[in-house]
Amino acid sequence: VQLVESGGGLVQPGGSLNLFCSASGFTFRNYFMRWYRQAPGKERELVAYINADTNTDYGDSVKGRFTISRDNAKNTVNLQMNSLRVEDTSKYYCNTIYDGRDLWGQGTQVTVST
Repeated sequence: VQLVESGGGLVQPGGSLNLFCSASGFTFRNYFMRWYRQAPGKERELVAYINADTNTDYGDSVKGRFTISRDNAKNTVNLQMNSLRVEDTSKYYCNTIYDGRDLWGQGTQVTVST
């Protein structure tokens, strides 16, 4: 049972990135998925959420800029990030609750800088 994130990198302000989270070992289509982020010295922040019915929700700081989606055939959840800002710099983590416990990936670093 694991989550593996990818797609992070360095981008200029105003740019875009698409993060991917690949799930394995569980029936992905039945689970909600979340993207969190955490920067050094800051609290973990919920970025986006998608449930099994593809209902979505977003943190206030990313509404209108980020889009979460899922592909149940590929067991992946994506986070399309547009109009990136310096303050979006963080490590981004994929998450769900499996067997009553938080399941986390290893994270992928996003750096927004000139």
